Amino acid sequence: MSNKQHGKVISIKGSIVEVEFPDNYPSPHDLILAEEDSEIKMEVISSAGNGIFYCFLLSSSSKLKRGTTVVNTEQPILIPVGDQVLGRVIDIFGRVLDAKEPLNGGPRKNILSQELEFNEIITPNQVLETGIKGIDFFSPIIRGGKIGLVGGAGVGKTILLTEITNNVVILSSQKNTSAQRLAKGLQKDVVSVFAGVGERVREGHELFETLSETKVLEKVALIFGQMGENPAVRLRTALAGASLAEYFRDEESKDVLFFIDNVFRFVQAGYELSTLMNSIPGEGGYQATLTSEMANFHERLVSTKKGCITSIEAVYVPSDDLTDYGVQSVFPYLDSTVVLSRSVYQEGRFPAIDYLSSTSSALNPEIVGELHYQAVIEAQALFKKALALERIVSLIGENELSTEDHTIYRRAKLLESYFTQNFFSVQVQTGKQPAYVPMTETVSDARAIIDGKYDEFKPDKLRYIGSLKEVYAGKPANTSGGNPVATASKT
Repeated sequence: MSNKQHGKVISIKGSIVEVEFPDNYPSPHDLILAEEDSEIKMEVISSAGNGIFYCFLLSSSSKLKRGTTVVNTEQPILIPVGDQVLGRVIDIFGRVLDAKEPLNGGPRKNILSQELEFNEIITPNQVLETGIKGIDFFSPIIRGGKIGLVGGAGVGKTILLTEITNNVVILSSQKNTSAQRLAKGLQKDVVSVFAGVGERVREGHELFETLSETKVLEKVALIFGQMGENPAVRLRTALAGASLAEYFRDEESKDVLFFIDNVFRFVQAGYELSTLMNSIPGEGGYQATLTSEMANFHERLVSTKKGCITSIEAVYVPSDDLTDYGVQSVFPYLDSTVVLSRSVYQEGRFPAIDYLSSTSSALNPEIVGELHYQAVIEAQALFKKALALERIVSLIGENELSTEDHTIYRRAKLLESYFTQNFFSVQVQTGKQPAYVPMTETVSDARAIIDGKYDEFKPDKLRYIGSLKEVYAGKPANTSGGNPVATASKT
């Protein structure tokens, strides 16, 4: 260590430490350690002037004090990558969190490196089926794209993320043949990376147990920087997760499913650190570097000729305010957006998706097909018309509507009920039979409701079913219904 650069701590402000180096200044992002305790780690961020540098504290501050001698490793944070991390739970330094043997040796990767050439990137156009009716119909996921599950506290973001993990990772590996997987947009060799950023330890443990029980843990790498960690660790956990995904894509030519819960905590961690460094805030009160931080993160999660990274991101919305600048900073990078509504949740419909606010770039005839595209357009027209009728119904009742308006309102309620669904991930808590509904079946069912073939049923009959086959139980469908949705679509 005598040849290394030495410095000393002169100030500690929460997760920001000011370190003075008299000469041989460190480079940005160098990892520095306390000379007497290598578990105390810091990352050099920027100059504070006159040989003083701001550093992110990446460990507990309980043993750190002014005057502590530190040593520059002259290396950035390196994380273990490759097959050795599959089936394991680690932190940003590669330390294991699953009580198994430590990771020794093997390849490591700089968590901040970006080595991708522009001409290697491809534009994906295949749809990845999830078996969740509301997502597959209104916000289909593009294989190699990015989907955001956006909503406030307690409306089901994590449950929805877990269900997608179950349906795409667990069910696919257990039930589908290679041909079926390819038909759904999955290649034969698929791995998953789950980055837990600022969420609860309990949720991470439950996910680990579920993956273990279903025997698919060996295809999943988990990296956690939980709610109890300091903001510097939370900020770097998202980037470390991206590094794992990049390695599988670039070095092993695999398709990667990248799950992150939660992107807003990544934004929030940067805001906390920026405040501690007395940086001038940018728009909306957040850090001035937010736009570039979000761009650097998302531009690593792209598809190339070697493999695809499909990113599925939970996005917390503070105070249910979608206009929050931290939330808005995520939207430009999403191909599909699933907006979760508290009012829908309070009505007892789950998943609590706002179908008029949710979008997807996959919704065009060239990707999902003409039938799917037209069905979505007409379904949204029904919802818009029914929303306009809602106030009239609340004042004078549904029976006072005109025949045409009554039919439109009724079919919108049938559609709302149909898109409710029981999930595998909460089957133990609810005791209700879960359902996986293929996308083609969802589209044909929605088309049948729009065309009036299920007008004879009450909306409650369609709540929490799988496909419409469960409703009729052998009774032939009514094929004589009119199509007032055509009128609604013109309104």
